[in-house]
Amino acid sequence: MMSAVSTVGVVGLGNIGGAIATNVVADGHTTTVTDVDPARVAAIDGATAVGSVAEVAAASEITLTSLPNPTVVTAVADEWAGAAAPGSILLELSTTLPESNRAIAARLAASGHHFVEAPLTGGAIGAQNRGLVFMVGGDDEAVARCLPLLDQLGRGTFHLGPVGTGTTMKLANSLLAIACTWASLESLSLAAAAGIDLRTAVEVIRTAGVTNFFIDRGVEGINERGRPAQFTLELAAKDAGLIEEIAAATGVPADIAGAAAGLLRDAVDRGLGDHDWSDLVLAAEARAGVDLHLPQKADG
Repeated sequence: MMSAVSTVGVVGLGNIGGAIATNVVADGHTTTVTDVDPARVAAIDGATAVGSVAEVAAASEITLTSLPNPTVVTAVADEWAGAAAPGSILLELSTTLPESNRAIAARLAASGHHFVEAPLTGGAIGAQNRGLVFMVGGDDEAVARCLPLLDQLGRGTFHLGPVGTGTTMKLANSLLAIACTWASLESLSLAAAAGIDLRTAVEVIRTAGVTNFFIDRGVEGINERGRPAQFTLELAAKDAGLIEEIAAATGVPADIAGAAAGLLRDAVDRGLGDHDWSDLVLAAEARAGVDLHLPQKADG
């Protein structure tokens, strides 16, 4: 198990990686960080800023990575392996593909290193407030060494099996999140087109018992448009494409996944790719020709 203060690296300091690095420092770990954006590196007070993945690898027992896509993850893993001490762990937090992660794990095992995947849900707010849920895949021994660190950073950690299972679970979870959100927006669009008060429609759905996380909580923020991007629609579209890939690889019919990918690509094509996920409502309004602003709750 890790000692109370250990050497930790973080590669990728975006909305999630930067918040995680800040919390790693706050927990007393000796922390080394890098990112392609020097401003992000400079923003992590208390960490040692370096200019390369190799420098992070050389300084760290465990290196966390938070990166945009499988291609970047593979490139970073290869650079990391060239400098990391034998027995070091690459703890990958990104949403990638099971097959590519298994290939990385095999290469690292051959060079005397360990690979653990721990894709997460909870977003930037969850990263800041230690509200993340980690879906972990990896060998028992390596995962056990990572658990104290992950437990400090989130509210739930699930070891699902070998490398590949964590990423599969993350994408399965993402499919449900995308599907529930879009189905809710379509449902409300039908109500709006018929002239039904949207606050009443929401209360009907909640009372009828067919609700979901979006209707329960997310819909209350539907009027707030143009939020600073924490999880962009472009990244959501990327994840939807990954879901299609694992469905094809496993032979599991995934018609809803295909529809979700198409809907998110449409949102990107409408110029919303750099918008926050919450602006998916703008795509729904544009497609249906309706207004989806939610009336405030009545007093009392």
